[in-house]
Amino acid sequence: MDNTARLKRIEWLAEMLDSRYRIPGTKIRFGWDGILSVLPVAGDTVALGLSAYLMYEAWQGGASKTTMAKMAGNTGVDYVIGSIPVIGTVFDIAFKANTRNRELLLTELRRREEARLNEIERDAA
Repeated sequence: MDNTARLKRIEWLAEMLDSRYRIPGTKIRFGWDGILSVLPVAGDTVALGLSAYLMYEAWQGGASKTTMAKMAGNTGVDYVIGSIPVIGTVFDIAFKANTRNRELLLTELRRREEARLNEIERDAA
């Protein structure tokens, strides 16, 4: 599968879960993760499934074990703390695990591309 399409799906899902909406008159953004957390445990479990799909896409795209472990940590923290009534909803809006996971993946991909370009440059010299 094309990684460009995969990255677009990851970008879209991270935005929908973490920052799709804005509280009017503020800079506070939230998404479906925060909305679903209003239903403690049940809503967070649904959001966990969506976050797991984002991680699956990253794994299919070749994310390293280290990146996957960090992503799992973010997702686990989001689920555990996000399941606490009231506090969890505020945490979900502030923590943005899916955005963090997207950034972890993009950072890894940038590093890989830089390494590949450096190798090509060395071979050409």
